[in-house]
Amino acid sequence: MAVLIDQELCTGCKMCSDVCPVDAISGDAGKPQSIDENKCVLCGQCVQMCSSFASVFDEEIEPIEKKLSDRKMLKGIKEPLFAAYYDNNIHKVVDILNDKNQFSVVQCAPAVRVAIAEDFGMDLGSLTPGKMAAALRKLGFDRVYDTNFSADLTIMEEGSELIERVTKNEKLPMFTSCCPAWVKYMEQSHPEYLDHLSTCKSPQQMAGAIFKTYGAKLDNKSAKDIASVSIMPCTCKSFESERKEMNSSGERDVDVVLTTRELAYLIKEMDIDFVNLQEENFDQPLGNYTGAGNIFGVTGGVMEAAIRTGYELITNQPIDSVDVVAVRGNKNFSESIIKVGDLELKVAVVAGLKNVEPIIEAMKNGKADYHFVEVMTCPEGCISGGGQPKVLLPKHKPMAYENRISGTYQHDSESKLRKSHENPAIKKLYKDFLKNPLGHKSHELLHTKYYSRKDK
Repeated sequence: MAVLIDQELCTGCKMCSDVCPVDAISGDAGKPQSIDENKCVLCGQCVQMCSSFASVFDEEIEPIEKKLSDRKMLKGIKEPLFAAYYDNNIHKVVDILNDKNQFSVVQCAPAVRVAIAEDFGMDLGSLTPGKMAAALRKLGFDRVYDTNFSADLTIMEEGSELIERVTKNEKLPMFTSCCPAWVKYMEQSHPEYLDHLSTCKSPQQMAGAIFKTYGAKLDNKSAKDIASVSIMPCTCKSFESERKEMNSSGERDVDVVLTTRELAYLIKEMDIDFVNLQEENFDQPLGNYTGAGNIFGVTGGVMEAAIRTGYELITNQPIDSVDVVAVRGNKNFSESIIKVGDLELKVAVVAGLKNVEPIIEAMKNGKADYHFVEVMTCPEGCISGGGQPKVLLPKHKPMAYENRISGTYQHDSESKLRKSHENPAIKKLYKDFLKNPLGHKSHELLHTKYYSRKDK
């Protein structure tokens, strides 16, 4: 998926360049802006910020129908077409759903369920996992699974990896690797520190690999029979799915990625009444998840989920409070010391890519004494991703983000299980298939390597 700027529609207000975390957008004020593909990390924040749009009453611009076609959008879409946009994958998913020879499997990221309802006129931040599952089933997917399941799986692998690194005092601090825009940034700007990234794939890619191996066996299918679709709040996830190494199943692990907005377009195109849908559950076992898996969608969520499990793996004692509020919040940067048995675990949470440079500089000077650092490219974590419903009025953004965050934590607090290692489907996955975290099978399917892009 590429992030683009329509030169005919761009007014040169420079709001997009102001929000770009890697200074990839340039141009004179009052003139169309352009994107440097070598710098861009595909976060899509420019798409969220853009306010220049095409009007159906403007006869001097290229016809709206032509723009819809060029952007690979459905003809029935009725909303302003903004200057900053991304290529759409909707037609690829329509083709999958119409192909009776394909066994279609879909997963949904945690941030989607607190945002998609906004595109159907519901309140900002409405929590609608059951309606989302029902809508996906009505679209015709054979299995409706959940990225939250693989978020729990990520914690099992990433938590074990952190314990191993801390025990050996090697490659610290360890950075999270869930955010593909952050990973791309490191590959482009600081490849000398790539070994500090967790080797864990993101939950999306772990899910894709499991769906086409373990999941395939459950349905008596082979990897090539399965079309794996993911619904993400992020415009960089499509890039991630296309990485050449993301084929641990023997096929491309995730075939197509749709953003939250694209899913909303598709639901509308198929005349599904989202608001009045009866809630349904995700399919089992790969749709089973804990509250810890769900909080991956907010800043500090990966860190909190890791601490909930890591504490108990290290101490063999229940954590004092499952709500690790010290790592929550929407600050650009925060640090905490978490007491884990005899270990004082020093952690940091970074929200927004520009705010990671001080840590990189400290690493260069040998002064970054953290054990674990979470980095998310988007300012409020995944709930503010480039593929989320567009908040048209800037004054509504704080409320939208606050409500999405609140809905995320509500979903966590209402979950019967709130620690990843307590997920019975995860336990069974290890017992029957993976055997052990960081084991041979886990490394084969769930871990990866990174590559320098500095000279590309």
